[in-house]
Amino acid sequence: MTRESLLYLVIGLLLGLGVGVVFASVLAQRDAQRAESTGAQDLQPGQPSVGTGPRVNPQGAQAAVTATVEQARKEPGNFDAQLKAAELYYQIQRFDQAIEFLLKANKLRPDDFQTMAGLGVVNLDAGHFEEAEKWYRAAIAKKSDDVAVLAGLCASTLELGKVKPAEDAIAMLEKVDPTSTDLPQFREKLTSLKSGDKPK
Repeated sequence: MTRESLLYLVIGLLLGLGVGVVFASVLAQRDAQRAESTGAQDLQPGQPSVGTGPRVNPQGAQAAVTATVEQARKEPGNFDAQLKAAELYYQIQRFDQAIEFLLKANKLRPDDFQTMAGLGVVNLDAGHFEEAEKWYRAAIAKKSDDVAVLAGLCASTLELGKVKPAEDAIAMLEKVDPTSTDLPQFREKLTSLKSGDKPK
């Protein structure tokens, strides 16, 4: 191989490499633009859409949370503001603060079913099982066929180790929704409770 042909070979390889890089870059950009334009349309059913939504500024989100909580504190008579603040605190798992705002909302509208049910949920998640049971019972007094509230009552009574109230709650849930996916789990915990084992 002569020196001249070696030079042509090296130049050809470099040129091919350059063209290949440019071509790959153009294809990558085109695919990225296509993915942005189609967004969540390419997702399979049930597949979460990650990164296709609008970009959220963390400082802006924090400012919105702060503004919502401040509004609830400044307007103690604003039922909706109390609920929004409670919801935000619940989402970040600050249950005691969520309970604080739900209690304020409950004072404003003592007969509101959703607030009572919410107090049951938050207390259950916080591990305050007696309070959860109390609020679930109050909600059931307003609406005795709510499946989520009945399931919460089952969970709270089982966590408290109350056999008879748990049996009654499970029976109510079974009557309202015999196909509830929670029933087998509740029955298993009840059996464990009756046999003297601690519920899991």
